Amino acid sequence: MTETYEFQNVEGGVPVKMWTRGVPVDDKAREQLTRAARMPFIFRHVAAMPDVHVGIGATVGSVIPTRGAVIPAAVGVDIGCGMMAARTSLMAHDLPDNLEGIRSAIEQAVPHGRSVGRGKRDHGSWGNPPAAIIEAWAGLAVRFERICDKHPRLKNTNNLTHLGTLGTGNHFIELCLDQEARVWVMLHSGSRGVGNAIGSFFIELAKQDMRKWHINLPDEDLAYFPEGTDHFDDYVEAVGWAQDFAALNRRMMMANVIAALRGQIAKPFEAELEAVNCHHNYVTRENHFGENVLITRKGAVRAAKGVLGIIPGSMGAKSFIVRGLGNAESFHSCSHGAGRVMSRNEAKRQVSLADHIADTQGVACRKDVGVIDETPRAYKPIEAVMAAQADLVEIVHTLKQVVCVKG
Repeated sequence: MTETYEFQNVEGGVPVKMWTRGVPVDDKAREQLTRAARMPFIFRHVAAMPDVHVGIGATVGSVIPTRGAVIPAAVGVDIGCGMMAARTSLMAHDLPDNLEGIRSAIEQAVPHGRSVGRGKRDHGSWGNPPAAIIEAWAGLAVRFERICDKHPRLKNTNNLTHLGTLGTGNHFIELCLDQEARVWVMLHSGSRGVGNAIGSFFIELAKQDMRKWHINLPDEDLAYFPEGTDHFDDYVEAVGWAQDFAALNRRMMMANVIAALRGQIAKPFEAELEAVNCHHNYVTRENHFGENVLITRKGAVRAAKGVLGIIPGSMGAKSFIVRGLGNAESFHSCSHGAGRVMSRNEAKRQVSLADHIADTQGVACRKDVGVIDETPRAYKPIEAVMAAQADLVEIVHTLKQVVCVKG
């Protein structure tokens, strides 16, 4: 297949290969990619996915391969953020005509959103975690204690109370129909409060190290830990744990959503006929071009040959279950979604509530001003994004949501 990437030379750095034909790319995102490409330990090139847009530290929708160093801000603070999807044996005709009851049941089953106030419990966390959550946490607890022994500041965080919870922003739970009218459950979340605390702590630690060693950077958020240092080892341990928390978080939510569905639909059904659980904000060791390197995917999904992934559209658009084609030039990666074309504030300024209601017609979801920042028009068209990465993945299932619960 003909390569679809654009090649960008970077003076004083490695090239950037961009799978962005036919999709808009902000100049600031290009500048941010260029800064990352100039770091001395980048391996071969930086890969940019079609959903690429400006992020903190590194560009969202980028794949940054490194040798001998890791950049904590390139992973970000939503460590292990990703997707899970499960196909059920239900068909569209098994669902009730009015889906608001299902939406309400899901909202009651999974803590979501966030409330702040003196002395009040955040409704986005568990007050008293259920037994299944406590049992699941036991599998993570020993490693977490070891991390906290070295970095006590991380102990007083939302860890157990956030396991199995959705969060805010672009995190969601959806009921979808595929091309054969089969019912899927799909959700998007990460490592929640504890992952945020780990990410923030190590990003600041890396900045302190750079100042201590008098290392000047093109962007302070590109602060890094060199391999062989204690902070490098501590970060890799903590980030690995947060990624495991995130994957477990999605599994616990999925179990609770399926249980909520069973409470609303009398017909017995199977729930995990096909299941995918994948990160899109993470760092991992992989072998590429014959060398073992660290791959940081910030808003990108692993798309090795035959590996299944999930690429969601916005809350009014299609989503896709995909199979990786193992494209070496992208470091076996693909996009993690549609990618924003408007900042949250810009969306609130430009998109009216009437626009939002029209764009989410046929979806049982919030239709209020509080979700305008996540409205479909704030995102790139998912069809164009998929066309731009035709040499990275093949589409296995096309999903359209009928219920959407936002954080």
